[in-house]
Amino acid sequence: MTDALTCFKAYDVRGRIPDQLNEDIACRIGKAYAAVIKPKTVVVGHDIRLTSEAIKAALVDGLCSQGVDVLDIGLCGTEEIYFATSHLGVDGGIAVTASHNPKDYNGMKFVRAESKPISGDSGLKEIEALAAQNTFNDASQRGTYGQVSTLDAYIQHLLTYVDVAALKPLHIVCNAGNGGAGRVIDALESHLPFTFTKLHHDPDGHFPNGVPNPLLVENRAVTADEVRARGADLGIAWDGDFDRCFFFDHHGEFIEGYYIVGLLAEAFLSKDGPQRVVHDPRLVWNTRDIVESAGGEAVQSKTGHAFIKERMREVDAVYGGEMSAHHYFRDFAYCDSGMIPWLLVAGLIAEKGKSLANLIAERAEAFPCSGEINRTISDPKSLIIAVEASYGHGSRRIEYVDGLSIDLDDWRFNLRMSNTEPVVRLNVESRGDRDLMERKTAELLAMIDQA
Repeated sequence: MTDALTCFKAYDVRGRIPDQLNEDIACRIGKAYAAVIKPKTVVVGHDIRLTSEAIKAALVDGLCSQGVDVLDIGLCGTEEIYFATSHLGVDGGIAVTASHNPKDYNGMKFVRAESKPISGDSGLKEIEALAAQNTFNDASQRGTYGQVSTLDAYIQHLLTYVDVAALKPLHIVCNAGNGGAGRVIDALESHLPFTFTKLHHDPDGHFPNGVPNPLLVENRAVTADEVRARGADLGIAWDGDFDRCFFFDHHGEFIEGYYIVGLLAEAFLSKDGPQRVVHDPRLVWNTRDIVESAGGEAVQSKTGHAFIKERMREVDAVYGGEMSAHHYFRDFAYCDSGMIPWLLVAGLIAEKGKSLANLIAERAEAFPCSGEINRTISDPKSLIIAVEASYGHGSRRIEYVDGLSIDLDDWRFNLRMSNTEPVVRLNVESRGDRDLMERKTAELLAMIDQA
């Protein structure tokens, strides 16, 4: 009998424990991954959640039952799985994590050989179908299980993105959420001329500091306040599996991820010459302006880590960035990292002799934006149809790459639905007119709130 599995999403697995995801389902996912990907060796690891080790153990059992050898790197961030898959030259990698989901959730992120993503377009649906069917036979020879550390190699790779000798001393407030990122900061610390003030640093799966997601406004104050209290040069906060990092300037002001995308794109293009840069459709004008001014090509992709990575590989992009704080790097197997961006920003502060606030001030003035605003509504599809009917007439361009994007000459917006909940996400930007951006944001929100 086929069981419907609700934990499979567009490009990963996420579900509530134990009704949507449990050890039995995790074991079945391991077996299905083996059947679809046909790996000889897979690397696995887990985040700080209390259920992660048990879910990982069941996943490993499923893989080994199908004859797959497993290498376990233990407690890690998702990007360490991406790194380990390519570094060890194995056939796939699986991170047990639910990142910024509630603490009673867990999940998995998958890659195949060379850290290539596995999404609904590239094998995840097949894994879901086989896991649901649950008609597996064990292999004649069980796979082996071993533990391995790739931390030292990973740290050395991270350090290649900056000229360590050229870095200047900085005081950095770092907020590891509930400790996911803490061990990597500790491992990097001795190599860098930085003083760290460490918040929520030690791993704690009870989530005493809530679910780490600094994209939410209410989660920013603790980092911002500490930056101001300490007179620090920079603040950094991560989400649960630390594949996203968020920045605060020396005033404690949160820096919209949109401007970090432009900053990093400019850094790569100035170093490597004209290249392709991939971006998401939510906020685009600043990125396109920077990339095209440097002789590069800006390439738009559907939002989501698997889609961005796939697009980057297609066009051989040097860098990819999402305004939601995912940053992707060709030299990191086209994968996303929450560690490389802050190292690059620290390098730019040293190179330019400017604060982070000064580095992005001109771009924020040229292309003011709303940041992402979330609203819970009963019927997102009908709302988006109504918004298009109201704003589509007379627009310069309408796109459906991810949700609805409408370009109205001197301002534009993107409105899209969540993949997992009855939420719409709004982003608005203008060309050099903050008042216009704010008026149009308020206008759209009034329409959304009436839906």
